[in-house]
Amino acid sequence: MNILKVIFRAPRPGNITDMPATVTRWWKRKNYSALTFFGYILTSGDQIADHLNSRFDSLKNHEMIHLRQAQNTHNSWMCFYVRYLWYSLLAARYFRKLNNASYYLNPFEMEAYLHQNDLSYLIGLDESGGASGWREYAKMPLAKRLTLMKEKYLRIE
Repeated sequence: MNILKVIFRAPRPGNITDMPATVTRWWKRKNYSALTFFGYILTSGDQIADHLNSRFDSLKNHEMIHLRQAQNTHNSWMCFYVRYLWYSLLAARYFRKLNNASYYLNPFEMEAYLHQNDLSYLIGLDESGGASGWREYAKMPLAKRLTLMKEKYLRIE
């Protein structure tokens, strides 16, 4: 997979209905199974890719929520990734309070994690222009985001 070719030839998020999972050897993150990348779901192994291509479960739902979020950020992958980076940088200062704070306190990840087990969450979002719950999380102070994620998803004190 040529990365630059994928980036520059990627269709707008609104033109994508399903994202295929593909294996890439260069992306191996500990404790993370998949990554949304310009209309593809990148994985590090064939087994995970086959699983994502054949079933719609919480992991596939999580990645599809990111697709709907990209539709909601001006239907642009670049706007989505710039905002994603910005929110990650803002949350990075909480690294002492939460491991991977820049990831878990990112509003895009918060929406995806808090709704990944609700397989009906995406139904009806197509007509409304995508997933927009991240906007409410972005308005929250970081301390409130931390409390919410600890209570609802991370299950830590």
